[in-house]
Amino acid sequence: MSTTPPRGTNGAVQVRGTEHARFAEILTPEALAFVRQLDGAFAGRRAELLQARRERSHQIAAGRAGLDFLPETRAVREHNSWRVAEPAPGLSDRRCEMTGPATRKLTINALNSGARVWMADLEDATAPTWFNVIDGQLNLHDAIRGQLDFTDDNGKRYAVEGQTPTIVLRPRGWHLCEKHLSVDGRPLPASLVDFGLYFFHNARELLARGAGPYFYLPKLESHLEARLWNDVFVMAQELLGIPQGTIRATVLIETVSAAFEMEEILYELRDHSSGLNAGRWDYIFSYIRTFATRGPDFVLPDRSAVTMTSPFMRAYTELLVRTCHKRGAHAIGGMAAFVPDRTDEAATAAALEKIRADKEREAADGFDGSWVAHPALVPTCTDVFDEALGLRPDQRDHRRDDVEVTAGDLLTIGTEAIVTESGLRTNITVPLRYLAAWTGGTGAVAIDNLMEDAATVEISRAQLWQWIRNRTTLDDGRQITRQMVGDLIEEETGRLVSELGQEAFEPLAHAREVLEYVALGEYLPGFFTNYAYVRYLIDKPMTGPLGKEDLRMSERVPGAAAEDAA
Repeated sequence: MSTTPPRGTNGAVQVRGTEHARFAEILTPEALAFVRQLDGAFAGRRAELLQARRERSHQIAAGRAGLDFLPETRAVREHNSWRVAEPAPGLSDRRCEMTGPATRKLTINALNSGARVWMADLEDATAPTWFNVIDGQLNLHDAIRGQLDFTDDNGKRYAVEGQTPTIVLRPRGWHLCEKHLSVDGRPLPASLVDFGLYFFHNARELLARGAGPYFYLPKLESHLEARLWNDVFVMAQELLGIPQGTIRATVLIETVSAAFEMEEILYELRDHSSGLNAGRWDYIFSYIRTFATRGPDFVLPDRSAVTMTSPFMRAYTELLVRTCHKRGAHAIGGMAAFVPDRTDEAATAAALEKIRADKEREAADGFDGSWVAHPALVPTCTDVFDEALGLRPDQRDHRRDDVEVTAGDLLTIGTEAIVTESGLRTNITVPLRYLAAWTGGTGAVAIDNLMEDAATVEISRAQLWQWIRNRTTLDDGRQITRQMVGDLIEEETGRLVSELGQEAFEPLAHAREVLEYVALGEYLPGFFTNYAYVRYLIDKPMTGPLGKEDLRMSERVPGAAAEDAA
């Protein structure tokens, strides 16, 4: 592997984050040089693709463009001979996959859960403080080597026991940066940091233990973004002398634009592909964000009323299974986010029955496995897919040739946009409670027996913005206005402080500030995380008014067309 200049000199990676115990084991000169090589090769293309995202978004928002299957890639879709690689070791049976942040305790719980796969989530379930980002890498380093244990403040010891799931890492998306690592003052792309550090330290160890470096790729919006990931994989394997095709990646289809390019995404990653996942919560958010300005016909009802049987969601999942199995890839179902309540057995039993019905629908549709967010849900999900699969590892032979999905099907809501005051208040209270935790460094939060992460907050705040923009009326006839939502945010913030105590005042003040920024402004920000990260989670938070370019510093790559006047 070629070298880069020493740390601290021009063109090298500079570490701007606070030192913590054992961080030097991850932030070695060699690992940073590896990440720097990936950044040097791909940061410019990333910036250009992010700019292309924005340009397409502006065209759709203004009504000058729509979404459809791409005519220029028709040959890829119509060519029936190509297939993705066969499942890699440890990824042949994926009937139940558990997800969660890579904290030490939760990593142990996940590895003891009985799931076939564990997705270690450095994205939506992790608030990306500098400590969380590198501590997660350390915990995964130790877990892979069988060296993970934990003793809590009460002296209780946690250890990994028995057979463990295959580990799959979800790095942060292309749109995020890591401000604690920079080159010439430019923050590095967070996706390359997460991928690069994990791959550099663990790829060979994983191979030696009979598995491999596996990934979940979030928030892709086009096959060109998948092509970029594939090129990253090719270069990374070359640099470490690892055979091509060793890396495997499952892509989360969680944006509307990606739904129109599923086959192309599989094609771009075909030698490294391990399938597609129905990222349902982010997909709903993407639908709202994509069409937020396009009028009442695109307004969704209360968040709780948008289910997997809604026409546009049904079309999306059926197309996903058909696409995957046509190409020999795994199709993985969506999240079951319920958190059992030991004090309410009846409510827990009722929720588990709903989860069973949801997983039975997925299994009948041909999914090869599905996601859960809590160890207590693993048996339910596993039982359902045991019944569907029997001794088979998957259902890739379950072809859905009967499925025909049009562009119109993917865009048809088919649900009356009934909005209630209860739904409006939920879209305020849940983000306030979640963001109070997120701005304090916690990314997965149990709220009202649901495991909330960044995606569900994105749905809530985007709906608030869309309802205001489209002058949506409540079921009692009142029109939703910016003033109404602002008043309710103030009211709900005060109520939560009264319920939770004065110690909640500052966290809720931070949460309120973020929510007002991303829900009440003149434009709808793409993600709340970009803003809230630089405002609250970096070691030296940015203060004062922040413009769009303040949030895009990692795109300032010489030669990249990343300027955006809108």
